Amino acid sequence: MENAARAQFDPVPAKGGGAAPFGLKHVGIIMDGNGRWAKQRGLPRAFGHRAGVETLRGVVRTFSDLNIPYLTVYSFSSENWARPASEVAELMSLLRLFIRSDLADLNARNVRIKVIGERAGLQPDIVALLNEAEDKTRTNTGLTFAVAFNYGARHELVMAARRLAELARTGRLEPCDISEARISAELTTAGMPDPDLIIRTSGEQRLSNFLMWQAAYAEFVFTPVLWPDFDRAALETCLTEFGARTRRFGGL
Repeated sequence: MENAARAQFDPVPAKGGGAAPFGLKHVGIIMDGNGRWAKQRGLPRAFGHRAGVETLRGVVRTFSDLNIPYLTVYSFSSENWARPASEVAELMSLLRLFIRSDLADLNARNVRIKVIGERAGLQPDIVALLNEAEDKTRTNTGLTFAVAFNYGARHELVMAARRLAELARTGRLEPCDISEARISAELTTAGMPDPDLIIRTSGEQRLSNFLMWQAAYAEFVFTPVLWPDFDRAALETCLTEFGARTRRFGGL
């Protein structure tokens, strides 16, 4: 399966610092459809998640080759804990496997890993792996690969509001100084540009609590392709659709 997935994303020649396609700085992807992919094949959902990991490997390599500076993927939402315990355990195992097997390769590719989401309450070995991935790649200067894990945009905004309220309560911040930029600086994506484009696979057309503040002026592309089938051609179709749009940011 791994060889087949990687064949979908034949490497493009590295551009050596060249411009990203269509001026893209940041793309967010809601990876959806693993379960339906498996069901269509009469397989357990776990097989869909495993196939989805192979697709993710190819996507990260392609983004790095295309010189797009930031990629954020929605890997596990704070609502996903409501899924069956066996499925949650499978997803945790896949996260462990991905970091242990791919960290060295991503580091060699100059990819910087950033994990956004709540770590309190996670299993200690998961927290240790997330910290290791960030620490080992912290000084890399290529693609910033942000993984939204145990993430929810509403929770992110609540936590930012609490921090700002505490600063105001203790006299370290005047309420009138709270601005959009100040709120952005309190989010887990601080220092990253807002996404230019958000892609959701599987045909669903909603954000599902993903980067709600940051996506205020993002373009959205909803593709019917299920995530395990999201190959290089599907990605290029999404990027081309973005490139054909005119972004006005509220102006004319």
